Amino acid sequence: MSEEQEAKQAANEAPKEESKQEVTNSTPENRDERMWAMFCHLSGLAGFIFPFGNIIAPLVIWLIKKEEYALVNDQGKEALNFQISMTIYIIASVILIFLVIGIPLLIILGIFSLIVVIIAAIKANEGEKYRYPLTIRFLD
Repeated sequence: MSEEQEAKQAANEAPKEESKQEVTNSTPENRDERMWAMFCHLSGLAGFIFPFGNIIAPLVIWLIKKEEYALVNDQGKEALNFQISMTIYIIASVILIFLVIGIPLLIILGIFSLIVVIIAAIKANEGEKYRYPLTIRFLD
């Protein structure tokens, strides 16, 4: 093989090695932290299955993992604040059913909650701190 061919081959292999390093440089602890932060958000969907599951599930995850991971502490509080706020909005919408506007509000709240929880879970899995819109800050 000539020197030119060897140089081309070496140049082609160098970027592949760099891209492999970028993918593998996240530590297992960092992956676990992001995974638990994501679970804090996704566990809020438990409210669609059983009453107050949207508050209980993130609360349990946050209480167990808040000391171990800083991101879980931050995102767990954020998920809890959002789920408590949504519960208040849902209760208000149920009361407003008597004025007929409660049913559309419940539908809108359900769709809104589903969308922002998924967005928050994706952001948390990327290691970003997500802030929910329309959230009352109970825990700080």
